[in-house]
Amino acid sequence: MQRNRYVPVIASLMFLAGDALAETCFAPAQPFVPNDPQAAQEYADLIRNDFEIYIQDIQSYFRCLDEERARAFQEAREVSEEYEEFHGLVGP
Repeated sequence: MQRNRYVPVIASLMFLAGDALAETCFAPAQPFVPNDPQAAQEYADLIRNDFEIYIQDIQSYFRCLDEERARAFQEAREVSEEYEEFHGLVGP
C-alpha cells in the first residue's frame, strides 16, 4: 500500500523529465579575414557576405540563449515546486 502513495510523485517527475529537453545554442564561426591585403581585396565581396551572415547568426544565437535561459529558469521553478510537494508527501 505504501508504494502506491509514491506513484503520483514518480509520474510527475517522469512527466517533467520529458519536458526538460533543453535547446542547444551554437555560436556561429567568426568570419575569416586573410592577412594578405591582396587576398582581402580579391575576396572582399565574399568576406563582406560572411560578416553579414555572422551578424544575422549571432543575433539568432543571442535569441536562442535568451530563450534557453528563460526555459531553464521556468524548469528550475517547477522542479523546486515539485521538490516542496515531495517533502510534503514524505517529510523532511
